[in-house]
Amino acid sequence: MEYRLRKKLVFALLTFGLATGLNSTAQLSAEGGTNDLPPVDVVEVNGLIDEIVAHDIERAIDRAESSTSQAVILQVNSSGGVVSTQRLEKLFEKIIGSKIPVAVWVGPNTAKAYGSAAQLLAVADVSAMADGTRIGMTGKLVELESGELSFGQATDTLRLSTLDATRAKELGALKLTTDDEGVPVLRNMLLAMNGLTIKGKVLTTTVDVKSDSGDELIREAATTRFFKLGLTERLMHTAASPPVTYLLFAIGLALLIFEFFTAGVGIVGVVGAVCVILGSHGLSTLPVRGLSLALMIVAMLVLAIDVQVGIPRFFTGAGLTLFTLASLTLFRSSDGGPIRLSWLTLISGIIAISLAFVVGMPSMVRTRFATPTIGREWMIGSTGRAVGAINPLGVVRIHDAEWRARTNRATPIADGQELRVAAIDGVTLEVEPLEGAARDYREMRKPKAD
Repeated sequence: MEYRLRKKLVFALLTFGLATGLNSTAQLSAEGGTNDLPPVDVVEVNGLIDEIVAHDIERAIDRAESSTSQAVILQVNSSGGVVSTQRLEKLFEKIIGSKIPVAVWVGPNTAKAYGSAAQLLAVADVSAMADGTRIGMTGKLVELESGELSFGQATDTLRLSTLDATRAKELGALKLTTDDEGVPVLRNMLLAMNGLTIKGKVLTTTVDVKSDSGDELIREAATTRFFKLGLTERLMHTAASPPVTYLLFAIGLALLIFEFFTAGVGIVGVVGAVCVILGSHGLSTLPVRGLSLALMIVAMLVLAIDVQVGIPRFFTGAGLTLFTLASLTLFRSSDGGPIRLSWLTLISGIIAISLAFVVGMPSMVRTRFATPTIGREWMIGSTGRAVGAINPLGVVRIHDAEWRARTNRATPIADGQELRVAAIDGVTLEVEPLEGAARDYREMRKPKAD
């Protein structure tokens, strides 16, 4: 009894610890010198800004206000947002009303900030860009009670186009001026922020310390604490990215159909259900065309028609055509511009579904109902009709079920002609016409008693 209680207690503690770890924000690392400067929190803003990312930004501000952090830096690489205007207003007001400075750095190079992600630069206390990055496609700026957003002379330009770091700096779109061409790395951001007075506080993000030899001074930056989403939140945020949502939902539906044609519920069905659930979360988050989503579901149902006969035919081609159309038109635009799946994602999804419904599932169905699997020796000697010409391969109908078949010799069997099952080879029926069958098959059958 005592052992079982101790075992349950350990299990409960492990479960609680795992749940806590999955739902908490992960502090990845802390970088910087051994100085006593207050730390600076760095929060990554990657992908589309959804409810999870917006909540994480607000939580980062609350965490910094209740700790010794002197500032929060949002490291942005985002193509827009998928939350409502009201949600953006709440997020922007949170940034403007924070007790500590909030900075936005678009980086590293090749990063971008479009749509509502670009508008973060307008509400931040400090904003900068790395070389090679771009901002823009802001559209209509969010209207706040605390005042109108502005990018200076670049406001009108950024509505429908994008600017690089140099041009954004020239037009006054950034709130951090440096002698360098942009802010290439995060450490340069700390160096540039040193000495700024924001919200009544003087930032001290660097300090000069003596080297080990004592002959020179070395400039050290404040400790930077990097934060990312917790495991569960990261999973849900990743599932809400367009390519992952598309692949999860399509593959999940295919796996569920596969499980439908197998005996019992196995691991394939569980995996398919999980994929559909995660994909549905992404579909509920992203801007999706309802007609395209319905078309994708119809395409899967059409593809399933030929699966049950084990032979790809007209409905397989029709289903793949509908699935391709649905894939090309599934997503609408975010506030940063159109959401387009890459050609690699589209080709991967279409090829995967094609292989599943043209090769994988028909073979599985034929194997499941094959003679070696469930024993159908009784079919030998049964009669039926050809469904289309058999020359030498084709399809036959035996007892209201269609089977792949081949003739026992080169003599073709016409469409609708009556035939007899002479033998079974794996999953294929070997058939012969009722009249004029090959001699060897006649010898295989036992002669009638006199």
